[in-house]
Amino acid sequence: MVLALGCGLVAGVPAPAPATAAAAVDTSKGTPGFCPDDTGVTVVVDFQELGGDPIVRCNPTGSRGTGLDALQGSGIQVEGVQRWGLAFVCRVENRPSAVETLAIEGDEDYREACLDTPPASGYWSYWHAGNNCAWTYSQWGVKNRDFVAGGFEGWSFSLNARNGDNPGPRVAAVRPGTEGGPCVEPRAAAPAGEDPLAQQQPPDAPAAPDPAPPGSPGPGTGPDAGQDPPVAPGGSAGRDDLPAPRPRDPAPPAEGPGTAADPADDVEFTDGEAAPDVRDTVENQVGASDLAPWVAAAAMLLLAASAVLTSRRRRRARDGA
Repeated sequence: MVLALGCGLVAGVPAPAPATAAAAVDTSKGTPGFCPDDTGVTVVVDFQELGGDPIVRCNPTGSRGTGLDALQGSGIQVEGVQRWGLAFVCRVENRPSAVETLAIEGDEDYREACLDTPPASGYWSYWHAGNNCAWTYSQWGVKNRDFVAGGFEGWSFSLNARNGDNPGPRVAAVRPGTEGGPCVEPRAAAPAGEDPLAQQQPPDAPAAPDPAPPGSPGPGTGPDAGQDPPVAPGGSAGRDDLPAPRPRDPAPPAEGPGTAADPADDVEFTDGEAAPDVRDTVENQVGASDLAPWVAAAAMLLLAASAVLTSRRRRRARDGA
């Protein structure tokens, strides 16, 4: 009787809305692997201590675009924070997911909700490089820096890094067939716009903006300031945790970024197309399945029905006594 009652109650419960399937990468955009020439921009995503092989994809566009355009145009799926949107990248290919526990300093059970700027001890760091050049930590944000045709855009997860030790991508910025060639680092264009708050400011900027009122975002944390720097748990954003930015001199630097590492030392990487889709990854992390919502609902309703019947039996026994 309990089973029949429970099944009847379950039948009256509307079915849970199915989760929207999401491919590991958007295969309708970009191409797998390195760009074959200097027309497009190669995007490298290194999950580092999050686990999983780095992803290498090409955005073959010949037109100008931002770092965000490079990411999305290569097929990489990204999510921004609720406060700033995609001006501050919070998840790349659903990592770190909302159910992932990050053992960051100050909070060993931290889970990224992507509501506000991630902590400095657990965030996606943004890099760039010319072909055959060493990776350089980006001085500008993902929405106010243009990528360089023929160059590389890199994203590397930084966990508990200190004093400029943020790890760069472990895949060398070298297009196949150009190994051993010179470092080609075109002059980077300054970010568009004249508003200093729309550009990431170096520590020695000649003019600092007026102090912001309490609760207001400062330079480097606003929606146009990009990926530098996050906020430490329980503290404020600080430059001490990040590599020093390059000078904003429009002329090429006297010393270049150095040559790239030997591609023979690259870690194993993939194009991302064979990876499990985002929904399956989340379900595996929480031990869920397609039947889990039904099983949980049925179990709860059966328990409720059993409690009702037990209460009725006790009432009848009491009345009969």
